Amino acid sequence: MLVAAAVCPCPPLLVPEVATGAAPELDAARAACADALGVLAASRPDRLYVVGPAGEDADGTYPAGSVGSFAGFGVDLSVRLGTGPTPGPGDARPSLPLSLAVAAWFLQRTDWADAPVEGRGVAERLGSERCAVTGRELAATADRVALLVMGDGSACRSVKAPGYLDERAAAFDAEAGRALGSADPAALLALDAELAYELKAAGRASWQVLAGAAEGAGLAGRLLYEDAPYGVGYMVAAWS
Repeated sequence: MLVAAAVCPCPPLLVPEVATGAAPELDAARAACADALGVLAASRPDRLYVVGPAGEDADGTYPAGSVGSFAGFGVDLSVRLGTGPTPGPGDARPSLPLSLAVAAWFLQRTDWADAPVEGRGVAERLGSERCAVTGRELAATADRVALLVMGDGSACRSVKAPGYLDERAAAFDAEAGRALGSADPAALLALDAELAYELKAAGRASWQVLAGAAEGAGLAGRLLYEDAPYGVGYMVAAWS
């Protein structure tokens, strides 16, 4: 059963080594993410699943100890998910997608040791009902399950945004923020998957996995951060 969830954005710029001189611009977002992770720890989970976008059609499971890297941004920094064994030569475990690498960085930063960790990459185009089914399956794996849900809102909030300006983006993000802040699974599942894709809202599928996991859990939510730096919607929420 789901007992707590933290929702965080996943731009690599949250990692100060990647952001370099721009790092202070996201200090408030980092602080809110740390607060949300504190809610997870306080829930005393038996298991933590880290859920995040893994590409348009890609998904997969990432066991504890899986490694991610920020080398693609010119930074010699790697991270491990949880405290599992370090992959050795010939280890077939896939590298963490960026969303889960950012999550692993947060978990390392907060010295997470409160429950075993596993990563789940979610295809950004996965249908809403399939997302919900995945969430229900995760919630049923232990008596006390927590989720760290990674994902960004629309990338079309300004003319300098990755997707340029789309007048629909602000309303989409506002509805997503309301649903996340009020822990409303039905409202999350009602988010339009096709519109989310058009607005480059990579977090939609992850949020709908959360919605499936939270059905019947009776959790309350708090929106800890909401902004659109760089024209991308970033939201942080805690459910418990």
